[in-house]
Amino acid sequence: MKNSNYWIGHFKANALEKRVNWDLKPNITPEEICTILPSLQAWQLGETSEGKHLIAASTKYAHAIGDLPYIDAVKLFIKEEQKHGNNLGMYLDRIGQSRVTKDWGDSLFRRVRYFNTNMELWTLAVIVVESTAQIFYQSLKDATNCELLKQICNDILVDEAYHITFQTERLAIIYEGKNNFSKAWRRVAYKYFFYATSLLVWIAHRRLFKAGGNSFDSYSRKMEYKYLKTLKKLTSSVQVQLV
Repeated sequence: MKNSNYWIGHFKANALEKRVNWDLKPNITPEEICTILPSLQAWQLGETSEGKHLIAASTKYAHAIGDLPYIDAVKLFIKEEQKHGNNLGMYLDRIGQSRVTKDWGDSLFRRVRYFNTNMELWTLAVIVVESTAQIFYQSLKDATNCELLKQICNDILVDEAYHITFQTERLAIIYEGKNNFSKAWRRVAYKYFFYATSLLVWIAHRRLFKAGGNSFDSYSRKMEYKYLKTLKKLTSSVQVQLV
């Protein structure tokens, strides 16, 4: 279990990594653009949040537990997410497609987080979204033969793996602070929230998932695996220790 200062160091070091060769020209067909565009635009919008409400929630939480470096870790996490949005936006620009300003899925998520100041709910939501994002970006990568898009997706996939660890470790700390009764009902609530959100993401982006080689069954199996590796694992743990 890594502490907040570790994650600050990680995010700062990762910001120096250059995994995308922007000298490459997009090599994508009109048919491929037609297939991926709605989901690409929606996800690009979702990655561009300023994170004000998350920062507010993390600041309140960090002061409550005396872990002030966590605030900077969250800010660097948000900055990394914004990099994803910027890269996707640059790709849309290069293929001559517009960036959208509204999407129903993004609007729903923004409404939820606007009223949320609870760090546990924030962290839980991010774990689920990041888990679906791993399948989304792998599907986006596999849906075309464009090398530039593949590199953008690879870069995001590397980041997302660490994001899930960052958030899962934090949720484990929060979860361990609860009494046995609270832990019991949370195990059920976490599971239902995970699968309900996963289903909404499939409904919104099923065309892209299918273009990337995923049926509903394969998507569901991958999400089950991710649930077992994150929420199921942390709710089955006994003790966490920061190092």
